[in-house]
Amino acid sequence: MYRILRKEMLAPSVCRMDIAAPAVARKAAAGQFVILRLHADGERIPLTIADYDRSAGTVTVVVQAVGKTTEELLDYAAGASLENFAGPLGRPTEVEKYGTVVCIGGGVGIAPIYPIARAMREAGNEVITIIGARSRELLFFEEKLAAVSNELRIATDDGTAGRTGFVTDILKDLLAAGRAINLTVAVGPVPMMRAVAELTRPFGVKTVVSLNPIMVDGTGMCGACRVTVGGERKFACVDGPDFDGHAVDFTELLARQAMYKGMEREARARYEASHGGDCRCR
Repeated sequence: MYRILRKEMLAPSVCRMDIAAPAVARKAAAGQFVILRLHADGERIPLTIADYDRSAGTVTVVVQAVGKTTEELLDYAAGASLENFAGPLGRPTEVEKYGTVVCIGGGVGIAPIYPIARAMREAGNEVITIIGARSRELLFFEEKLAAVSNELRIATDDGTAGRTGFVTDILKDLLAAGRAINLTVAVGPVPMMRAVAELTRPFGVKTVVSLNPIMVDGTGMCGACRVTVGGERKFACVDGPDFDGHAVDFTELLARQAMYKGMEREARARYEASHGGDCRCR
């Protein structure tokens, strides 16, 4: 069993949890993920690692309530335990001295961009971090990211923090100004990652995106997480989750992501009804 040592609400329906998982923390690296199961009858869900502390033996995940299982997880209190917490899974982000690296996090993707920005800075890169959300209340990790970045820039859809607009607006300004960028790493909603990749394509800036499609086993056996990259079939759990953003078939990815939306909504509605709509994640 894996105990929840700390729980903190970062934004409406967005929660940070520190999990006691010494074996996972010992091997974890930026860009990797875990697959957890709440209880014996629960489904397996992937969550990208937001931080880890090898000495304390903890792994941090940031969870947004979007479906039945994530809402149920946010109802767990500190001190509760998870049935399974498998990881670290996937290939770590390739970290080396590139020069200037732009790290972009959108929405809950702000969380996993933190260890990537930290690792890039530790490798000697100039790190420009751009984060964005719909509004100020949905932003988090600003201080943590500022501490590991040379520059931190913020965009919100409604202008309540930073620049009014999207993360791509800030990136567009950097590129238009002739800022030398050697690598861009984007984590967040699929439409955002696609927009980043299309923006950097004409400038020839290498762009890495972190994909989080539907997964079951996380070892490449089930095939649920298949994506098309450069015309070839890849499995996000073992070949990724990082891929060349200029080679990803985002149209196919978006279609696959939408396949179970109806079932997701039904499962979450049943869970909420069974709990009288009284969920701690609200």
